[in-house]
Amino acid sequence: MSYDLLFEPVRIGPVTAPNRFFQVPHCNSLGHAHPRAEAANRAIKAEGGWGVICTQEVEIHPSADISPAIEGRLWDQRDIPAHQLMTDSVHKHGALAGIELCYNGHHAPNLYSRVAPMSVSAMPVDSNYPQQARAMSLADIKSLRQWHVDAAKRAMEAGYDIIYAYAGHDMSSLMHFMLQRYNRRTDQYGGSLENRVRLTREILESIKDAVGHRCAVAFRFAVDEKIGAEGMRPEAEATDIVSMLAELPDLWDVNVSDWSNDSATARFEPQEGYQEDSIRFVKQLTTRPVVGVGRFTSADKMVSQVKRGVLDLIGAARPSIADPFLPSKIKNGELELIRECIGCNICVACDNIVSPIRCTQNPTMGEEWKRGWHPEKAKAGRKKGEALVVGGGPAGLECALQLSKRGYPVMLAEAGSDWGGRLLNESKLPGLASYIRVRDYRLYQLERSANVQLLAENTLTAEDILDTGIQHLFIATGSTWRRDGRGREHPEGVSMIENGARVLTPDDIYAGVAVTGHVVVYDDDHYYLGGVLAEQLRQRGCEVTLVTPSPMVSAWTEHTLEQSKIQARLIKLGINIVTTHSLRKIALDHCELSCIYSEAHQSIHCDAVLMVTSRQSEDQLYRDLSPAISSANDVSHDGLTDGPDDGPNDRKKPDVFCIGDCEAPSTVAAAVYSGHHCASEFDRIGTVDEGLYRREMISLES
Repeated sequence: MSYDLLFEPVRIGPVTAPNRFFQVPHCNSLGHAHPRAEAANRAIKAEGGWGVICTQEVEIHPSADISPAIEGRLWDQRDIPAHQLMTDSVHKHGALAGIELCYNGHHAPNLYSRVAPMSVSAMPVDSNYPQQARAMSLADIKSLRQWHVDAAKRAMEAGYDIIYAYAGHDMSSLMHFMLQRYNRRTDQYGGSLENRVRLTREILESIKDAVGHRCAVAFRFAVDEKIGAEGMRPEAEATDIVSMLAELPDLWDVNVSDWSNDSATARFEPQEGYQEDSIRFVKQLTTRPVVGVGRFTSADKMVSQVKRGVLDLIGAARPSIADPFLPSKIKNGELELIRECIGCNICVACDNIVSPIRCTQNPTMGEEWKRGWHPEKAKAGRKKGEALVVGGGPAGLECALQLSKRGYPVMLAEAGSDWGGRLLNESKLPGLASYIRVRDYRLYQLERSANVQLLAENTLTAEDILDTGIQHLFIATGSTWRRDGRGREHPEGVSMIENGARVLTPDDIYAGVAVTGHVVVYDDDHYYLGGVLAEQLRQRGCEVTLVTPSPMVSAWTEHTLEQSKIQARLIKLGINIVTTHSLRKIALDHCELSCIYSEAHQSIHCDAVLMVTSRQSEDQLYRDLSPAISSANDVSHDGLTDGPDDGPNDRKKPDVFCIGDCEAPSTVAAAVYSGHHCASEFDRIGTVDEGLYRREMISLES
């Protein structure tokens, strides 16, 4: 299929996008707190060929601040220089810059400004903070219109080309005014649909009057909330709203709501273009260009969306994070080099925990300014000698790839017959097939790299490694799941396990150990694995009870927007769920639980207990190597050798580094980052800039 269609310019009001690739507004937890990092993060996508680059939501007034979340701010003139950093860096690469103006209403508890929140009607704020929002008066509504105009003028001054009004994700006042479940007003802004849309119309008109001669005005609108008659839906008011406002904005950015539906994980929405059924009606009602998302990574799928009249512009948040150079790779015919999003939502989690953005597939994400990393370019190596990476999991694969890009001759050794480490097992679990993309992207390039040797089915000892004479050693031998129950709730493990009781770990399940009867899954890990293993066991015919000390199943997946979907699925599968209980004893035919609050006990009959608690680093090889090396070299306390190689008198003994789960078990994203970081920085050890990175510093003015 020809992809030329994707590189056609698209007129958007008074501006023209150079192609159809559109990075829609998305958070990155850099925003107003890290303006240089924010600018560099957006600029890398413009360099990679995205025609339009947008901010995250940008607060327009202190009466709706969503601290501690770090989004954008455009409260007054003092915020303009930070935004100019972003627009200048994006324009440098020929892309348009867009800004999403937002007033959050009862979604904003105002923890920083401490102003009483305002909403369409009086109601509690939706952030589990004991605070209520007051109903907006007509004077407040007039002020809100003016705040949008003022912010739009500041945005134009800052250099933005596209200015958004935002009515999406159940997070903004414009959406709240439209929805009957929130809008209980009896004045001209309540009651009929026309009245409930009035504020949106007025704000769009006001922004166009103020800046429409230079800037395109976009409207981001959630057309489907996926909750039935109570919410916005295409077959009802969403169609009427699009019809009412059809030609008013210069661009329609349409999606589904809430955020957990819009940014659904691959576990629950495995197909690209999964929003099509909800959004395709919009193009039939307006002549304005339409942009939408669907976790698009396939160029064929993108072309299909345009040819079939679903979208004019291919929107992306997560795919642009996983591969900022996705458009360039399509243009250059390098489809096999696209770093495909796996839909894990580790990027989303960062915003929810107020941490700078990261990505499982792209370890440079968020590090563009801080460490000077680039997703496609690597700095030439500063040392001499070959590198040996032991372990072909996510850390080892990324480490070997980055070392090869830096020009080092690399040997990658793996004890098993296949590559991928934990990815081989986890990608076979229900809903996690996309995880194998982490392996595939790296392995494809390593197999074609002239300076890389791949050595599968090679179990190496410390003596074997030292005998090679290779100077740079990276140990990525992973981790295994603990059988003793040691974890957060039981730091010393489960003390009472009767002899003969059947205690399993995830590694047993991966190895194909037969499991029948009633299985208790004890989840003290709280991420996705406990829940997905319970699902798999149930699918295999086991009776399953999931026990967790947490008040909910897979609690950490609240941050990845999956928790409610996971718990609902387990309930639908008939899995018994016992929360707020820890394991007290495992006997031959039952286990005893203890309530974490009352210490009341209960007993559950079971044939086996599956422990999903914590992992143990498989670092024996690293520990075997360290003494031999440290005896001949000056070694720092963590086993990393000090001092650069200076020439012909380079020491003969090697460096040794421990990376990934072998160093500290964590997420797949953390393992990939660890491999990339060590491969990128290991030859700076002992230099002036060792271990340092740039920080955003507050300037104190008198």
